[in-house]
Amino acid sequence: MPEVLAPPATPELAKSNPHSRRYTGIRPGGTWSSLDLREMWEFRDLLFALASRDLKLRYKQTALGVIWVILQPLMAAGIFSFVFGKVAKMPSSGVPYFLFSYAGLLGWNLFNNTVTKIATCLVGNAQLLSKVYFPRLILPLSNVPSVLVDFAVAAGMLGVMMAANHRPPPILLLLLPFWGSIIVILALGGGLISASLSVAYRDIQYILPVALQMLLYGCPIAYSASVVPERYRLIYYLNPLSAPLEAFRSSLLGTPMPSAQALTFSSVVSLICLALGLYSFKRLERTFADVI
Repeated sequence: MPEVLAPPATPELAKSNPHSRRYTGIRPGGTWSSLDLREMWEFRDLLFALASRDLKLRYKQTALGVIWVILQPLMAAGIFSFVFGKVAKMPSSGVPYFLFSYAGLLGWNLFNNTVTKIATCLVGNAQLLSKVYFPRLILPLSNVPSVLVDFAVAAGMLGVMMAANHRPPPILLLLLPFWGSIIVILALGGGLISASLSVAYRDIQYILPVALQMLLYGCPIAYSASVVPERYRLIYYLNPLSAPLEAFRSSLLGTPMPSAQALTFSSVVSLICLALGLYSFKRLERTFADVI
């Protein structure tokens, strides 16, 4: 029988025994050193496969299918139009209130869907986490393409409604990808923090929907930021979603643009939130398979 050699105890013994086998040790790295972008790129096929699976399965057994992507914001915009437009008579900056609220919901759903899907991605893939090795960051990132597809479908419906109302898009439409990026970055950071904590604390899945519902009414969706009293305007823009959502709607409908200071503050907070999300995710990543 061939001789089976034990692994060398030290690198010096390995050098002194040229016939010994090579062994690879796997150790958890530091918080930031384990953020290996090259490894993420090597697993890109898995990311695309998970994203494709999410798109195919989401509406597979539903009667209306992808129509729900359009129907949900349409129904919400109709309710907002009646409650805030007809009853409360909120101003809409000269834009038909249905378009006004639908455009706000378009940006809000981009944020809300990204946070919600990322926050539940680890718990929802518990068996995959505990049995197969892959960069765990693949799971939250794989949810972003499906959210962007839903956003594109709903945005197409807005384009149809704008054409029906004879409202050409303003030149500020060119800035829409920038405001959308700020919203997605902020959602990624919040989603990563929620996903990291939800592995050990399942209360997150009950707290998050309530927190998002409260945040909805603190954002300029059913109303314009111009209705906020001047003495509360600074406090209002401490919400990092307020300025990019207002700018998002401005790029679509030509409504007033928020101040450059508010947009700069939101951009900085979004980047900080993303950094905190990555830090918490990578710090707790080594415990996911054991705790989940």
